[in-house]
Amino acid sequence: FVSDFLIDTLKTHHFQVVATKVAKELITDETLNWISEADAVTALKNDPTMRLYANSENALAWVEQHLGNSQLSQQIKVLKDKVKFRELTQNLFPAFQFQKLTLAEVHQLSVEDLPFPFVIKPAVGFFSIGVHIVKNREDWIIAKNELQAEKLKSIFPKSVLNTSNFIIEAFIEGEEYAIDYYYDHNGEVVILNVLHHLFSSGTDTSDRVYSTSKVIIEKHSDDLKNLLGKIGQQLNLKNFPAHAEVRISDTGKIVPIEINPLRFGGWCTTGDLLGLTLGFNAYQCFFDNNQPNWSTIFKGKEDKKYSIVILNNSSGIEPANISAFDYAALANDFENPVVIRKLDIHKFPVFGFLFTETSPENEHELTSILTSNLKKYLS
Repeated sequence: FVSDFLIDTLKTHHFQVVATKVAKELITDETLNWISEADAVTALKNDPTMRLYANSENALAWVEQHLGNSQLSQQIKVLKDKVKFRELTQNLFPAFQFQKLTLAEVHQLSVEDLPFPFVIKPAVGFFSIGVHIVKNREDWIIAKNELQAEKLKSIFPKSVLNTSNFIIEAFIEGEEYAIDYYYDHNGEVVILNVLHHLFSSGTDTSDRVYSTSKVIIEKHSDDLKNLLGKIGQQLNLKNFPAHAEVRISDTGKIVPIEINPLRFGGWCTTGDLLGLTLGFNAYQCFFDNNQPNWSTIFKGKEDKKYSIVILNNSSGIEPANISAFDYAALANDFENPVVIRKLDIHKFPVFGFLFTETSPENEHELTSILTSNLKKYLS
């Protein structure tokens, strides 16, 4: 998937685009600054400091195929594999417990040996598929029932989502945040967005609402830079974009959940958000090696929240039985819906995305959609 906003960015700034078969199918505009795969590989090998951004995790397979022996490819492998990532950060969090298991071994586990509460998820995963928070025996029965090979099939390639191996790890207390950022040419962290990932309950693992604001970004930026910088040093990350997910406790302790390499939020979501709503272009900021000025970006909008609403199918109705989604009715339920990005539920795992601006007195609209099964919008 590629958004209109990202395509406009590519055209306006004349950024080079690798002319892969998929890219040419997604974007038919010949006026873009296309570069052949061969020329791109040569350029990246000749200059490993060259900045590369992948708007989809599917593109990580291209890096492996063409640059498999490079430092970049090795960095991606460590970050993409949640077990390797935990091993990398073990010196920072020595008490954090985790274990790697095959899907068959998951079903052979004795309940007496389980360290409640814990999280189980694919070692190589995406879009919260196969992720379960398990707090007791009842949760474990439900999780095992869902962790079946036939229920874990997806549209994503194995380099993006591989459900043959899982990780069981300690449940991390605290509020969850997603961070778009990059490591500059010196390996310093540049924060491009900090979003609060809202959940409807203590066992909710879905992606439905992510909200950002000037207050949220400025409150956490310094501590996040410190932690993400330490992780980056261990992998020698430079000129490298990433999307991190962390939990922050009441005492301010930050524990990383994962760091997604070479991209911001999937489906051109978090990377587009502040561009669509406030005119701040995170992609341009990365390629131009710029530092965002939050006072300027949020000028006159300091009290507003900017959110992404992911319209995942929580209705319980099979896509085959859904004929339409009422996007107009959805828009009417929000104060200022900036963009509604429509997707075909028969082709993709979501109905689309809503980018919205919310005033403090209307935050109930976010909590309402957070717990909605979306049936009111379905035919």
